[in-house]
Amino acid sequence: MGYPDTFEGYCVDSPKSWNVFHKSELKPKPFGDHDIDVQIECCGVCGSDVHTITGGWGEFEGPLCVGHEVVGKAVKVGSQVKEIKKGDRVGVGAQVWACLKCEVCKSKNENYCPHMVDTYNSNYEDGSVAHGGWANYIRAHDYFVFKIPDALPSEAAAPLLCAGITTYSPLVRADVCPGKKVAICVIGGLGHLAIQFAAALGAETYALTHTPAKAEQAKKLGAKEAIITTEEGWADKWAFAFDFILNCSDMTHTFDLKTYMSTLKVGGQFHMVGLPDEPLPGMKARAFASNAAKVTRSHLGNHQEMDEMLKLCAEKGIKPIIETTDLSPDGCKKAVESVRDNHVRYRYVLTGFDKAFGSK
Repeated sequence: MGYPDTFEGYCVDSPKSWNVFHKSELKPKPFGDHDIDVQIECCGVCGSDVHTITGGWGEFEGPLCVGHEVVGKAVKVGSQVKEIKKGDRVGVGAQVWACLKCEVCKSKNENYCPHMVDTYNSNYEDGSVAHGGWANYIRAHDYFVFKIPDALPSEAAAPLLCAGITTYSPLVRADVCPGKKVAICVIGGLGHLAIQFAAALGAETYALTHTPAKAEQAKKLGAKEAIITTEEGWADKWAFAFDFILNCSDMTHTFDLKTYMSTLKVGGQFHMVGLPDEPLPGMKARAFASNAAKVTRSHLGNHQEMDEMLKLCAEKGIKPIIETTDLSPDGCKKAVESVRDNHVRYRYVLTGFDKAFGSK
């Protein structure tokens, strides 16, 4: 068998062999009137992929094909699809379905739908398995397939579909705009995009980093100043300074959260988009009392925010800093090990899908 009945992807079998990839046949959900099949050109490598395959977010049954920063060509379009046409260059992020009927979805919060289907390691209501983007094709509901603006190269667009929306959505929902003072915590795969977004939205933007060598790059990305959090008493100068801190760290369990939160204005938010495997450190309730600070968290963004973000990136020249490697067992292994060990600056994108599967 083959497309459209089956897809083919690079998979792992269990957390014990998390960096050993092999080709495997994938059975997609039955094609529906609102579905789109995308022949994949490239796909980003996300920290979520590594958390999943290493078992950090729980056990799984293989073969598992990850990848949720997909760019490719729409090759099959359902009869009820209105916005996407066959041949369009499109992207798919970390969600492929929601009911679009519940009160959550009706409030334009489909990224929190209690029935949502993640792009991989997730099941549809009929029991079909959702497969990720390290594959030749992906099938998704049209509400979660997005046109890629011509000004964005495919490899640059790919990380925007998860890392981009993950950082953009909480910034706009916090009304980050001119007159606001915002800090981005950690200059990495998420943070280097968040700095660009906050600056493009007009906020006075700062970077919080424990790596002095990243200070100049933070400024080039749009930060007014880089604040070195390993310096003694670093937070004293910044007490009650920030309206919003976007924490992009994957190591929040090691933070002295009380110190970070002391830099917030009254009622300010310490908002987390990194998802460490370990639980957050304990805090006494009085840590929140001095400035009525809030600890918040978000998941992806909605359809409208994705469209807005892609348009903003095209207009303002916002792009991720990427490294590329060909899709292959060795390429996948190199990418996931580099992400796990923090040896990539700042996002990996898998390319060469035509060589891996043959162009059709």
